[in-house]
Amino acid sequence: MEISSPLAAPKLLDQVRGKIRLKHYSIRTEQAYVDWIKRFVLYFDKRHPRDLGAAEVEQFLTHLAVNGNVAASTQNQAKSALLFLYKEVLDMELPWLDKVEKARASRRLPVVLTRDEVQAVLTRLSGTHWLIGSLLYGTGMRIMEVLRLRVKDVDFKRHEILIRDGKGAKNRVTMLPVSLTVALQTHLSRVRELHVADLQQGYGAVYLPNALARKYQAAEREWAWQYVFPAGKLSTDPRSGGVRRHHVQDQSVQRAIKQAVRDASLTKPATPHTLRHSFATHLLEGGYDIRTVQELLGHSDVATTMIYTHVLNKGGRGVASPLDAL
Repeated sequence: MEISSPLAAPKLLDQVRGKIRLKHYSIRTEQAYVDWIKRFVLYFDKRHPRDLGAAEVEQFLTHLAVNGNVAASTQNQAKSALLFLYKEVLDMELPWLDKVEKARASRRLPVVLTRDEVQAVLTRLSGTHWLIGSLLYGTGMRIMEVLRLRVKDVDFKRHEILIRDGKGAKNRVTMLPVSLTVALQTHLSRVRELHVADLQQGYGAVYLPNALARKYQAAEREWAWQYVFPAGKLSTDPRSGGVRRHHVQDQSVQRAIKQAVRDASLTKPATPHTLRHSFATHLLEGGYDIRTVQELLGHSDVATTMIYTHVLNKGGRGVASPLDAL
């Protein structure tokens, strides 16, 4: 079919994927960007993006906000995908998109559990899900940061965890809770047995970021590079086609924690990320400096961490009701 119909002849999307992989973006970003570009092309009846421009991009983004009623973060993701398409793939600079009707960003405070509520949730988890949930609360990591941990990132002697390529492609260090040391060591012993079995069957390779697989060809089968939380089954890498053992999927953790929240009869809409919010709030309650908490969370701006000081307030801005003085 003609190039004006890039969905039928996916040369354009192949270019998008190629450029994304060249820049070492994650596969999730790749999937999201490709999806938004498809939606953009379909919205304008499969016209090639070269025949469109800033006016059409503004029209599409405004449509998402006004008719699609999407969240501000969703609209920003779509905008990033289209800007990537024009700048990186088509080599076209778009003028400033100042006519876009922006989606309204929510200003909700984060959901935070009390210590008793955290305990109630964790005690209703078991096995690997309990260990992951405990790390989420005990370290303040994001769920994907926990799931992407490699064996070499855990330092039992220093009680530290090195988080590589976190949000914003930044590295940082957080604590390894002493209370989890034995459980994590026992877990890694079982993981190592699984890895040895994979090697004996001709597998045992793991995904390596960027060009490390070419630079260190034996590293993908080394114990140090294996995921701390490997999946139960081997799977085919959608990019390389190689059969590997990936890490546990975040959906399974989401479901397990959602069920634990229900079993604990909590009314708060708690998720795995709620444990990270609770980590930060409880540290501030314990008197730790906000800059320290900022570094542990990996926030670029302390203003992002400041939101937890609002959660610390009890009642309306920490003011005691006059009714309580009667």
